[in-house]
Amino acid sequence: MTARIELDAVDKILIRRLQQDGRASYTDLGKEVGLSAPAVRARVQRLTERGVLEFAAVTDPLKLGLPVMAMLGIKVDGKLQEIIEALESIDSVIYLVSTAGAYDLFAEVVCRTMDELSTIINDRIRTVPGVRTVESFPYFGIHVHRFSWDIP
Repeated sequence: MTARIELDAVDKILIRRLQQDGRASYTDLGKEVGLSAPAVRARVQRLTERGVLEFAAVTDPLKLGLPVMAMLGIKVDGKLQEIIEALESIDSVIYLVSTAGAYDLFAEVVCRTMDELSTIINDRIRTVPGVRTVESFPYFGIHVHRFSWDIP
């Protein structure tokens, strides 16, 4: 388990603001927290190096021609790490987590068509050695997609 990283009040403000706008300038952030732009840059760099922050461009699958999305519940019998590595290599799998409960893994997939989803499930995922069952939960709509949450 990863050691918890302690954040001070300035770190928390910076993180909250960057969750709202990842492109906010160090100058603007500095004005909010009473630090110079170089001091803010150093703090953001430290948070990034420690793994607290990660910057990424978020795309909208619908606007990219990927309107078919589903969560897959996967049960396995084989070596979990080998199965994870096989599933990670499938481009349509955009999210993969190991779990406890009825499923060993959850995989989120995005596709162009229902036929493509069927092919990914039946020809790519179910053929991975050790995959026992795959249950598909197609999305009818995305109602909440958060990239910010309260910081402890």
